[in-house]
Amino acid sequence: MRRVLPALVSMTAASAAGLLVWAEIVHRRTSRQALGTSTTSPGGSEAVVVLGYRDAGPRANFVNRYRVRVGLRSQDPRATESVLVLCGGAVGGEVPEAELMARYARERGYTGPIRLDVESRTTAENIRNAIHLIEGADAIKIVSHAPHAVVGREYLWQLRPDLAARLVRGDDDRIGEAPVLKVAAAFIAWRHGVRRRRA
Repeated sequence: MRRVLPALVSMTAASAAGLLVWAEIVHRRTSRQALGTSTTSPGGSEAVVVLGYRDAGPRANFVNRYRVRVGLRSQDPRATESVLVLCGGAVGGEVPEAELMARYARERGYTGPIRLDVESRTTAENIRNAIHLIEGADAIKIVSHAPHAVVGREYLWQLRPDLAARLVRGDDDRIGEAPVLKVAAAFIAWRHGVRRRRA
């Protein structure tokens, strides 16, 4: 028993480390996928689209707070205008996710422009409903957890390739950040990929 327990602990630690490394690789890869083809020089206008997550309220939950922080740090200080586009309807509660995220952004001291999509219930609807809010931007960033954000970018390519050509990277890939969320997002992305291959 004395030998078995340390071996089990070592195996568990190695498995956990392997899972974390795999999640980091998934995030690094997906953060660089489905980006635009046009060359956007710094200093133009930008729209940062933050995809929502099911939220019961009455304040933004942990996942949506994380996503808002990613959105805020993704804003380019050199942009002539940077608007935060928050997406999500009242899926998990009475208040739309977008409104909960907007309150949190203001609580963090953000004073810039915010546009809301308060109707959508899925990622596809997030993108479809955001289109009229981002059409005037020179650069477009779609942020969430990286494996989720790339799904949003892929939807934009399907719906409006002219806008998708303006897609640039957000700041959604930082090594060692939110490891539990990263593993969960990577697993969901893997399961989503399996389902798409079977379809």
